[in-house]
Amino acid sequence: MCLAIPGKLEAITGQLDETFRIGKVSFDGIMKQVNLTMVPEAKVGDYVLVHVGAAIQVVDEKEARETFDILKKMGELDELEEP
Repeated sequence: MCLAIPGKLEAITGQLDETFRIGKVSFDGIMKQVNLTMVPEAKVGDYVLVHVGAAIQVVDEKEARETFDILKKMGELDELEEP
């Protein structure tokens, strides 16, 4: 099953131009590098939905937290854990 996980954009870590950016996203404290090309409007502090390493949509914080909590309860976030 494929799904998008909400996370908080903590930093822009690379930028080739106004469109191609890479950012650091926190998933409940687990940090991952994410491609931000499809969400040029995203800014540090925003919540984004991430699918296969790419942010695909900026989302409301309340919605992001509710979705993340549901996924945690379902055990769907185990693969995010760092060794």
